[in-house]
Amino acid sequence: MTQPMSYGGRPMAPAPGAPTPELRVARFRGHARRLTWSALVLIAVAGACGFFYDNLPAPLENWMLLAGAGVVVFLLVLLPFLSWWAHVYTITTRRVMERSGILVARRRELAHVRGYTIQVRRGILQRLWGVGTLTLSNGVDAPLRLADVPSVGLVHEALVDQVEVNQILAHRDAQPPLPPPPPPLAGAR
Repeated sequence: MTQPMSYGGRPMAPAPGAPTPELRVARFRGHARRLTWSALVLIAVAGACGFFYDNLPAPLENWMLLAGAGVVVFLLVLLPFLSWWAHVYTITTRRVMERSGILVARRRELAHVRGYTIQVRRGILQRLWGVGTLTLSNGVDAPLRLADVPSVGLVHEALVDQVEVNQILAHRDAQPPLPPPPPPLAGAR
């Protein structure tokens, strides 16, 4: 007996009771728009260093200029970039994960099978940049907030599909197995 073909490009459902591997659906970071100020600071520091190098008043030296520029770049450019780089959202076929932290990693998870509500919020600037904020709440745990999600509509649809598929599979697997068919009668043709 063959499985029916899937509709709409959805993956085939596994056989009842068969183990299902956890597959990654999407992995993304928040939109990089928050790094705009860091980029402007980097440009300004580079311009100031180029202008003031070998052009400082008498008590100041070039190494002082470069050290100050290095501190400013470290605090206002590198740390915000590392903070953005270390904050990753992952959607799999079983759960949504948020991982953040530069030195100490923090991780939060929300299982699709438990179900949750999805709230989409898009401010004026978020609409301008094509991003949005998703808030996932299952009513028990603290809401999971996915901030500045690029292509928020597509991510929303993927989350809705994963919740639907996981709840269907959980309901199907919770049903008692069907009894085997009776053997054929010996005298019947």
